[in-house]
Amino acid sequence: MKKIHLLLIATLLSFLVPTSFARDPLEVSAYLSTAKLQGSGRLTWWGLHIYDASFYRVGSLSSPEFALDMRYQKSFSGKSIANRSAEEMKRTGVPDEQAALWGKELASFLPNVESGQTLTAVYSPKQGTVFYHDGKQIAQIPGAEFSRAFFGIWLDPKTSAPKLRAELLGQTCPPPLFNEAC
Repeated sequence: MKKIHLLLIATLLSFLVPTSFARDPLEVSAYLSTAKLQGSGRLTWWGLHIYDASFYRVGSLSSPEFALDMRYQKSFSGKSIANRSAEEMKRTGVPDEQAALWGKELASFLPNVESGQTLTAVYSPKQGTVFYHDGKQIAQIPGAEFSRAFFGIWLDPKTSAPKLRAELLGQTCPPPLFNEAC
């Protein structure tokens, strides 16, 4: 089962330049069996291909359930992924102390990733965020606050990769989790 890659590189994301690409459909667990690709993009940094990201919605494009899948093209430690995620959360407005706590929680379960491996995060209002590494569940964090902060790394208007955000969302609105007017 293909899964979503979570990592944002542990370097300056302000220089990342996403490029469009196509992906095979994500195979997801039963509660997301009707997921459809909404958009995809490629994250590069100074010409280096970091990861390919795909954003899926369940059922309709207005569904509150969604998944983000990242297939890494470079190797990263789980700790660097967690640290970068915390930094990006702060960039979108999460208070420093809260971002640091969530960064530590992410560091407790995010694995090191090698080129070709995936990290996937699936959001469901009832379950919160469920994380997968190459198709195997590795963690679950309940609640909407963490989910909004984590997925905001890519979907918040204040993301450091606005072009990738646009490619992931396509011509549709962000999920209801973000309460963003379209």
